[in-house]
Amino acid sequence: MNRKPKILVVGSFVMDVIATTHVVPGRGEAVYGTAFQTACGGKGVNQAVQCARLGAEVTIIGCVGNDGFGTELKREVAAQGVDISHVRTVEGVTTGVGHITLEVKNGVAQNRIVVIPGANLAVEHDDVAWLETGIAQFDAVLLQLEIPAEVNLSVARWAHKAGVAVLLNPAPATPLDDALLPYVTYLIPNEQEAAQESGRPLRVDDTGVNRSDLKAIVKVFQARGAANVIVTLGEYGALLATQDGVYQGVESVRMDAVADPTGAGDSFVAAFCIALSMGMSQALALSFAVHTAAITVTSMGAMPSLPMLDQVVHLMEERKADPLLVEAITA
Repeated sequence: MNRKPKILVVGSFVMDVIATTHVVPGRGEAVYGTAFQTACGGKGVNQAVQCARLGAEVTIIGCVGNDGFGTELKREVAAQGVDISHVRTVEGVTTGVGHITLEVKNGVAQNRIVVIPGANLAVEHDDVAWLETGIAQFDAVLLQLEIPAEVNLSVARWAHKAGVAVLLNPAPATPLDDALLPYVTYLIPNEQEAAQESGRPLRVDDTGVNRSDLKAIVKVFQARGAANVIVTLGEYGALLATQDGVYQGVESVRMDAVADPTGAGDSFVAAFCIALSMGMSQALALSFAVHTAAITVTSMGAMPSLPMLDQVVHLMEERKADPLLVEAITA
């Protein structure tokens, strides 16, 4: 990679607490689990670290509590080469926590996540005020919905004014501010978030995802101001709808075993952002993103499973991806 893209992430710090089980307990029921671990995560952290592991120069803005989880998160993120000089430690508030129950059955893993935001809700305008004049130094900005909406709005507005691409991953699914969407270059929900945020159904059957439903969802988002929309569809790949009305689909990259899908969406978003920032076409960026996300699901934990660039290149070569993609990412 001859040129390192400069990426800004404004987002969350979350310590994931993961319990693995063969069966999820019902109401009032207790079951035995098979494993337990903690892993650094949060959508902001995951996307920042993935960008860094793919070769970008990354700065993250966010907040942690003055506790052990906060200290560990900052240490681990800095160790990945991410600039944490704009991460604030907040007194009297706990660091964000993600309570994850991972059900593994017949080789298929499904996660259920409860997020306790903690210090992530303490991010405020003063934390990002320097971006009003400083945001032009970045190639792209990554945002999510785990910090206060007014902070996202200010950052997106400044980025849009400076001509900096804004990628918004609307997760977890909470009501989207229509004032924000006109400043978003790429809105990237998964299938559940797309349905919830748009208020439209997204049907799936043995033949795959209903394309009419997808197009209806896209039209809702674009009518509300989003320029380009990408819906990630898990095993069914992803669909990109451009502001010019062009639709592009990409198939998923199937792996032999799925250990934990946590973080795959963050991996996709980060990889797509890096590829675009390097000047790749949307089609190549989508392919790079699905190859990167595919590796993420093969390991436990969000941040620990995020792949390095050489791992992605190896998979692309193994699966005979477009030679132009391999050439572009390794040049």
